Amino acid sequence: MLAQPGPDLLSLNTATVRAQWTLAQIIEGCAKHQIRGISPWRDQVAQLGLKETARLIRDAGLKVSGHCRGGMFPAPDRAGRLAAVADNRRAVDEAVELGAACLVMVVGGLPKGPDGRPVSKDIAGARQMVRDGMAELLEYARASAMPLAIEPLHPMYAGDRACVNTMEHANDLCDELGSGVGIAVDVYHVWWDPRLKAQIERAARAAEKRILAFHVCDWLVPTIDLLNDRGMMGDGVIDIRLIRSWVEAAGYRGLHEVEIFSAANWWKRNGDEVLATCQERHRQYV
Repeated sequence: MLAQPGPDLLSLNTATVRAQWTLAQIIEGCAKHQIRGISPWRDQVAQLGLKETARLIRDAGLKVSGHCRGGMFPAPDRAGRLAAVADNRRAVDEAVELGAACLVMVVGGLPKGPDGRPVSKDIAGARQMVRDGMAELLEYARASAMPLAIEPLHPMYAGDRACVNTMEHANDLCDELGSGVGIAVDVYHVWWDPRLKAQIERAARAAEKRILAFHVCDWLVPTIDLLNDRGMMGDGVIDIRLIRSWVEAAGYRGLHEVEIFSAANWWKRNGDEVLATCQERHRQYV
């Protein structure tokens, strides 16, 4: 039987309390609750300042389980694709400054126009843009020794956020691209996949460490908002502990990152209550 996870394995993705607290307050809250890991978002880092964020994280003694996020490669023209790669290079630099374990890659969906609406229905073409963008960014990331973690997202996001939707596709990209790239396993996005266990085992057979991050939350039934109605661990239908057993059997020994978008529930609660609940549910359900 899988043992309860130690409290030192818990990491907080800063999206979980972004509605209540600034990034500085989140870092302070992690220190107060003795949560040892953190994963900040780029917009929050930009608002606080990269140097100041890195200083506060170091002073609080926090490990950075990942930096959110790189990606969003598809674009309707070459200028847009070059701009995406340039922005991703900046994301790599930020991840290095923060001491992140990896840069999490939400790769992007169909190319969008200025109004944010897709201008193409060619999902195969979008996936090729992702592959090409990742390949170009990898040269820069390898030189900076910053691993890139492809996060396959649930198929409901294929059009707008990520056209890499399964562990199998992520593994295929890793096989093709080579060293320096791995996978972020987020249970919210992959729990439904009948090939999940086999693909986690496939990742374990890779020549170098492939599972770079492990994100946890829960899938509510019913879900009232596919983006902003994630559940706290234990409130939904995902067997999180089973998936944790698979990623640990595959060699993963990193942090368990709680990432919850919850406009109607957890974003409306006191931040201290949310962090305390994360700790309790991590013990019970992860």
